[in-house]
Amino acid sequence: MLKTPYSRFKWVAFFEGSSFLALLFISMPLKYLADMPLPNKVFGMLHGLLTVLYLFALIEFKLNYNVSWKEFTIFLAASLLPFGTFYAEKRWLRPIGTAYGEA
Repeated sequence: MLKTPYSRFKWVAFFEGSSFLALLFISMPLKYLADMPLPNKVFGMLHGLLTVLYLFALIEFKLNYNVSWKEFTIFLAASLLPFGTFYAEKRWLRPIGTAYGEA
């Protein structure tokens, strides 16, 4: 499942995007509306770790596949937007995987 840079990047992107959504739509409302800061600390730390892993997986992916600097920048920017990693996976990552026989 995680044997290739493509599959590692795909899964890290999924979990990074999911953690971002959990941070925005679960833990932030709990922090500010219910005065519960602990979930925000936990999800914030998890999201931070996954963001670093996303960057490492993206670099490994770029080095092993014919990914342009434009696509690299798009994938990097996608991690900053809610739902961005999911859109980038569908729009740009799947075609690259299909071209290499991995999707």
